[in-house]
This record gives sequence, structure tokens and C-alpha cells, in this order.
Amino acid sequence: MLFAICYLAPYIWHLFLFKRRFVSMDYRIEKDSMGDVQVEASRLWGAQTQRSLENFKIGHDVFPREMIRAFGILKKACARANNSFGYIDASKTEAIMKAADEVIDGKLDAEFPLVVWQTGSGTQSNMNSNEVIANRASQILGKDLGSKEVHPNDDINKGQSSNDTFPTAMHIAASEMTAKKMLPALREFKSSLEKKQNDFEDIVKIGRTHFMDATPLTLGQEFSGYVRQIELSIERIEFALKGTLELAIGGTAVGTGLNTHPHFGLKVSTLIAEETELNFKSGVNKFEGLAAHDAMVFLSAALKTAAVSLMKIANDIRMLGSGPRCGIGELNLPANEPGSSIMPGKVNPTQCEALTMVCAQVMGNDAGVTVAGSMGQFELNVFKPMMLHNVLHSLRILSEACDSFRTNCLDGIVANKENCENHLNNSLMLVTALNPHIGYDASAKIAKKAYEDGSTLKEAAVALELLTEKDFDSWVKPREMTGPLKT
Repeated sequence: MLFAICYLAPYIWHLFLFKRRFVSMDYRIEKDSMGDVQVEASRLWGAQTQRSLENFKIGHDVFPREMIRAFGILKKACARANNSFGYIDASKTEAIMKAADEVIDGKLDAEFPLVVWQTGSGTQSNMNSNEVIANRASQILGKDLGSKEVHPNDDINKGQSSNDTFPTAMHIAASEMTAKKMLPALREFKSSLEKKQNDFEDIVKIGRTHFMDATPLTLGQEFSGYVRQIELSIERIEFALKGTLELAIGGTAVGTGLNTHPHFGLKVSTLIAEETELNFKSGVNKFEGLAAHDAMVFLSAALKTAAVSLMKIANDIRMLGSGPRCGIGELNLPANEPGSSIMPGKVNPTQCEALTMVCAQVMGNDAGVTVAGSMGQFELNVFKPMMLHNVLHSLRILSEACDSFRTNCLDGIVANKENCENHLNNSLMLVTALNPHIGYDASAKIAKKAYEDGSTLKEAAVALELLTEKDFDSWVKPREMTGPLKT
């Protein structure tokens, strides 16, 4: 036994030294108020980010690029404001701004690994941004990672709390996506609808209510309804955007502004407006800005309403394009890909399906945001990360679905004039034009007879001796039925 120990001792010792070298090369020790934490040596994050990684292993939902960018914008503005008040010296401020710019530009996205499902205030994500920017700024100043030459709390988070920074970043991210992605997508969508409205203005077709034949309208008039729906959606979202342009920064822990300069919120908001070229301003009431997120709820509701409009439009287009031989077939939709693995030659309205699925998801996201918005107890809402996740998700998929549908379907739609005319001429509801001349009851008799014996309206009217062929041709003019009576 003694021989074995003596024989193996050198190998055990070398293994121990190798392990020590391996650990020391690949990890460093970061410290926070709770003690030491081992962090990968190359990572810019610190102790609190690492603790969050270990404590919240829930799903794979991480915050998107827009939220990371928002934190970079916020921390850069805070550093500039604190420097202007004499709270941070020029060299540190310059290093912090450079580090924040790298966050803004997406160069450090891999350093933001935290999942959405964390503390309801978003504290860990705020600290993630503080630690990354502090460590990167320390590097820029020639110091080691973890040295805290630039401190994550004392410098990067100076004059701030997670309770006001996270909702501020929420509003920055949501506002930028709304103004620069969602609204442009809807405006392009509306323009494409307007073009189709103009293209189809002279095509008279049958209207449908309750899925049943109704009176005539033009295909252009039908599309004009879609144009107005999107126009109103744009107006609603623009109005909702006004709320998210108010920022909570300067409220610190509960809205009082404890431990910050009295003009900090105003200064930071002004700098954020400059950085983003959006009209951000300091929130009127910081207690509301921390404890309630009604502006996010309202924006989500506006997105849901747009989804409702888009669902109606996509479903109408899908049904009007049904066929090609056994459906309504009044629209010819672009054929983008094979529609079946078993039925040769089948083509499906896939863009309509994708858009309507997205609309359903946005409606579901809004339900979550509604619950989250109601969770503002006392001085803090603690559903912030989930609320933000859902709103940004809705903004992304709805805007991209609009672009996809527009370019791959809407722009390529062509009217099938022959089917429009055939359906129009076959409709019994053209009899409605006779109401002013022979009354409702007599007109109904004509429609019922035509339906029962398979005759045309004209044939039924003449057979019932309610009017002459000349009268019918004079009074039943589908084009004139697409508007009010001429006086």
C-alpha cells in the first residue's frame, strides 16, 4: 500500500497542478455583496449575472437585440449626465461611453445571456448591463476584468435603480421598434392595398354578408375597407407610441428620486432623445412610471387591434382566392411553393396562413401583457420582463409578417374578372335594385321563384308579370348598384 502511494504521488501532484492551471486559465473570481463567484475568464459579465445564470435555468427566451441596445443607450446617457453634474470624471466617462457604444452597435450581444424568466423587476438584466459595461470600460482603461476600476454599481448604475432603468429600457426598445419597424411596415402595407384599390376600382363583383350573396360592390371598394383598417391601425399605434416615449429614469427605487441629481431624469431623457432621434421625454410622474406600465399595455392593445384587422384582411384574401376551380376564385394569388406532398400541382395560400398565425400569437401575447400590466402592487410592477418580451415579440413578428405578406402575396394579387362577372350575374341579390320600383314583397317573389326553378331573375320577373324585360334591363344595372341612388 505504501509502495503504491509513493509510486502514484508524483502523478497525483502533477494532476493537481494541471487542474489548478486549467481553472486559473479559464476562470476568474468576481465578487459581490454575497461573496465570491467563479466566472469564465473571457466573459465581461460579473457576479450577479453569473448568479442569475445559475439560479434561473428556465427556458431559452432571452432578450432580443433591441433591449440590449436600449440598455447601451440608457447607460451611455446616464454616464454623460453624471459627468455633466460632476459625479464621474472625464476619463471614466469616456471609457463608459465607448463600452456603451459597443453594446449599442451589437458588438457585445454574446455578453447578455440572461433569460426573460428572472426577477420581475429585471434587476439581473440591469446588473448584466452594468457589469458588462463596467468590465469593458475597465479594459479600455487598461485594467483587468473584475478589477472594478469602473464599478458596476458606483459608476455605471450611479443615480439609478433597476426599478427605473428597466422600465426606461423597456420604453426605449419598444418605441424604437414601433417607430422604426412596425409603423414603416404598416405604411408600406397600406400603400400596397391602395394600389390594389385603384387597380380594381372598375371591377364590379358580388358582395357577401353572412357568407351569403349580397348586393354588388366593386373590388376596389372592397379593398378600400382594408385600406381604412390599416390606416386606423397606424393612427392607433402612433397614439400609443406617445405613451412609451415617457421615461421612468430619475425615479430610482420607488419614484422619489432618492440618491440622484434633481435634474438627472430630464438630462438623461434629453440625451436619449438625441441618441435615438425620437421624442423621448422625462415621465410626468415617476411613481406611475415604476408601479404601472399602462403605456405598454396600451401599445400591446394597439398591436392586437392591428392584428385583428390583418386577420380579417388575410382571411378575406384567402377565401376570395380559393379554388382554383371549385372555390370563389375572384382573386388569383401568387404561387410561391408547392402546397402538398401528395397532391401534385396543389398551391396553397401560405402567406395568408403565416400572417393569420402571427395575428393569433399577437392576440395571445396581448393577453399576457394585460395580466402583467395588472401586477403593479404598491410602488413596483414585478412582471416587467415578461411584459417587455411579449410586446417586442409582437412588434417583431407582426411587422415582419406584414412585410412578408406584402412582398410575397399582396403585391402579386391579380383579379379574376371572369369569375367576378360570373358570380355577379348569377346572384339573386341583384333583385334588391327592384325594391324602389315594385317594392320588397314583389321583389322577394321574383328571387324565390328564380331560386326554386333555376331561372334567371329576369325570366322569373317576366313569368310573374311583375315587370317587362325592358323594365328589368333599365332598373337592374349592377354598376349603378355600387353606390347610392342617383338624384
